[in-house]
Amino acid sequence: MSDIKISDSIKYIGTDDHDIDLFESQYVVPNGMAYNSYLILDDKVAIMDSVDARKKDEWLKNLKNELGERKPDYIIVQHLEPDHSGSLEAALKEYPDMKIVTSQKSAGMLSQFTEEDYSSRVEAVGEGDKLSLGNHELTFVMAPMVHWPEVMVSYESSEKVLFAADAFGKFGTLDTDEDWACEARRYYFNIVGKYGAQAQALLKKAAGLDIQKICSLHGPILPDKEPLSYYIDKYQIWSTYSSEDDGVFVAYTSIHGNTGKAAKKLGEILSAKGAKKVVVTDLAREDIAESVEDAFRYDKIVFASATYDGGLFPVMEDFLYRLGHKGFQNKKAAIVDNGSWAPVAGKKIREKLEAMKNITICENTVSLKSTLKPDNIPQLEALADELLG
Repeated sequence: MSDIKISDSIKYIGTDDHDIDLFESQYVVPNGMAYNSYLILDDKVAIMDSVDARKKDEWLKNLKNELGERKPDYIIVQHLEPDHSGSLEAALKEYPDMKIVTSQKSAGMLSQFTEEDYSSRVEAVGEGDKLSLGNHELTFVMAPMVHWPEVMVSYESSEKVLFAADAFGKFGTLDTDEDWACEARRYYFNIVGKYGAQAQALLKKAAGLDIQKICSLHGPILPDKEPLSYYIDKYQIWSTYSSEDDGVFVAYTSIHGNTGKAAKKLGEILSAKGAKKVVVTDLAREDIAESVEDAFRYDKIVFASATYDGGLFPVMEDFLYRLGHKGFQNKKAAIVDNGSWAPVAGKKIREKLEAMKNITICENTVSLKSTLKPDNIPQLEALADELLG
């Protein structure tokens, strides 16, 4: 059982999953995943979400340890995704008098995630509806598409706690000592990133609340190691598609290493010319979700790719698809392509970038013919000047 302390009345009953290798079957989680759940003990007792079915037994044990002889009156379902509703039905069977409090959209979707029909136990709520537990009162705030349509968050006014669903979440277990921003950024852009406008809408609603703590469904209780404003400011930057850092992300794909040599040489030139930060990444060997994170983080980006089968090298094509899908915008971009014959990678990259919002593409494009030659160096120098100018 976790020793995480929220307050005398609000208990942490979540679980750490050290055995999971891929979150949502696609995101590498070397430090596992936390499935957070909370319990509010008052005249009435409310559970705040359940956990993934992988940790059902541990979660039920945590719940019962905190309940003692009491029975829960409500389970608040803020988000129906299986990593948060996977143990819901087990709890409903364990406590047959317990009511389900959830959004109206969620009430209509609930049967998709349970074997039995629990509609008679549902109390659907809307924007601004309140639930009194005694000294504690929950106000429900709708947060559609952060990052599913049924999502809501809950504000507890007596202790000034925002139960934030997946907002402010991160990869990694709670017993992992690591920088919050790195894994929260990777989590945000790969999972929530497409829905910046909706995240902004939630932030505007949250700005009208006196929030002292944020309890997300993944990651630590906030504030953790920084003041609360630090975490909110990060979400403000991310959800407006603003660049977090002044720097250049050089993303390359290379079949036999020659495009990689050019990308690394460009990185050296950029550093020599005063770029504050240069990150050079082989997309085929780096976690693609990490590369998506870096693309959003820095204000400038270089796409370097070989032509392959008359198109883009597959890893670069996948990278550009992911960026477009997540709403990539507001960047300055440069292109380096390579083709032994009939090179088209640069043209294909440009076409994909032109379909994105507010991408300024450098006029200079460096085109290699198989290998990096001495006469390509001045071209890389000119490209670096334009990118940094």
